Amino acid sequence: MTTTTKRIATTVLVATLVIALSGCSNMSRRDRNTVIGAGAGAVGGSLLTHGSALGTIGGAAVGGIVGHQVN
Repeated sequence: MTTTTKRIATTVLVATLVIALSGCSNMSRRDRNTVIGAGAGAVGGSLLTHGSALGTIGGAAVGGIVGHQVN
């Protein structure tokens, strides 16, 4: 994957996260933290593994768990 493609993919992922979070008005604080953690973990996992699908999914899972536990 080229650098330009990675930047576009990351931008699309962040934009999707922002749009998805706009629908979180009825969520509890814990639910919002879980979603934010999963989104941040997915971006982090993708960046750390150079766009690997497994890294992205693993990052989302770990981020969601951490976000769920944060008060």
